[in-house]
Amino acid sequence: MSKKECDRFEYLQTLVTEFQDTDCDEAKEQVLANLANFAYDPKNMEHLRQLQVADLFLDMLTEDNDNFVEFGIGGLCNLSMDPECRDLILESDAIALVTNCLSSPREETVLSAISTLMNLSTPSSHPHISDVAVVECMLRFSLCESPRLRNLAHVFLQDYCDKEQVSQAQRGIAGRTQTALGIPLPKD
Repeated sequence: MSKKECDRFEYLQTLVTEFQDTDCDEAKEQVLANLANFAYDPKNMEHLRQLQVADLFLDMLTEDNDNFVEFGIGGLCNLSMDPECRDLILESDAIALVTNCLSSPREETVLSAISTLMNLSTPSSHPHISDVAVVECMLRFSLCESPRLRNLAHVFLQDYCDKEQVSQAQRGIAGRTQTALGIPLPKD
């Protein structure tokens, strides 16, 4: 590793250690937000894999703190763009955790969850990602007022579902009023 790469790794390692050592939620939120932002840069991927940051982000998805969940899913979304990180995330059985984020009242969390599902789509994971319950949820989101959420749901339905899956989901929600899985629309 070059000096610059070594410095980058040490800095990221310091962030992970700080997250693990602090008891202050506000400090943890700040570190998570920073790690999620660093996960956007391909130069950091190898270091983040070595530091098992994907596992840290996955752990955040079950927290009661909405900020932890938002930054965790945002970080996963960024990491999942890298094929190696995507495979590590899939090996952790993350699809159910990510899908649970679709029920968040926070629009950013839901947008990151949808994007993460799209990034995690592989031939073997696709049946789980385009499960009828998820497709029903996307149909519901495709009708909401938020243009960002509505448009992303449309992209998901067009690019990650076939017509039969969409028809099946439409039939499934036909008799129900304004719910898919009881998931409320985000409030943002």
